[in-house]
Amino acid sequence: MPMKKLWLITNPGSGSTTEAKCAALEALFEEQGLTLAGRTDFPEHGLPKGASLTRKGVDTVVLFAGDGTINAALRALAKWKGSFLILPGGTMNLLAKALHDPLDPHKIVEAAAAETRRVALPYVEAGEHRAFVGLILGPAASWARAREAARKGRIGRLFAAARAAWRNTFDRHGIRVEGAGKLRHRYQAVFVSPVETGLEVIGVDARDWRSIAQIGWEWVNGDWIAAHAVDRAHAEELRVRDPWPVLALFDGEPVTLDPDTPIRSGRSLKAFIATRKA
Repeated sequence: MPMKKLWLITNPGSGSTTEAKCAALEALFEEQGLTLAGRTDFPEHGLPKGASLTRKGVDTVVLFAGDGTINAALRALAKWKGSFLILPGGTMNLLAKALHDPLDPHKIVEAAAAETRRVALPYVEAGEHRAFVGLILGPAASWARAREAARKGRIGRLFAAARAAWRNTFDRHGIRVEGAGKLRHRYQAVFVSPVETGLEVIGVDARDWRSIAQIGWEWVNGDWIAAHAVDRAHAEELRVRDPWPVLALFDGEPVTLDPDTPIRSGRSLKAFIATRKA
């Protein structure tokens, strides 16, 4: 059935989801005959519980935020029986691109107001962590701190984080994984993406300073997989071969991952409103 009663989750600290843009969305909800039951400004306020949303009669959670906030909300509400509307509110907006076309939040809401189709999405799963966009493993994942500083315009912190990331990427021997047959070397970064048939795994080699600089620059600018992919494989289950914990980014959020943790693919409930036609 079409969405009727909404709960908005956003991150007003992001440059893409300003208070003015959120207010314009709320006005659009009213124009479309939709009821806004409440709003969560994350991370200032805690994410709502599924039981609380159900008691309030909410049928759809609207996520107007970046990948990290969307990931946190989807994990917190993984068992909730309602629907999700993903709006582009971050840098890459890969989930929004997979679900909608065009990427104008107002046009998406207008199209979604009468949409009854719900789709499931694949994700990467490792322990309690999930990535709907992608998982990054290896020393180059330390560029995430520089990227976050760049987003917030903190130039001094950006340069300090970039220097530390450069050292981590250049000085370390890389990471090894097993389960993806073609990836037999050490890599500065391993990208793991969820696909319909399992996991797509890309090993990035950065053995010279030009490649390392390229990885850093592209990650700071939000493109995770534009760097040189030297090996690509499909896997059903992946593990880190090295006997020590590794830095991992789940949809851009840093986590220390134990090497024995199996990395698998999973699939969500049919809960996502899709306006892009199949």
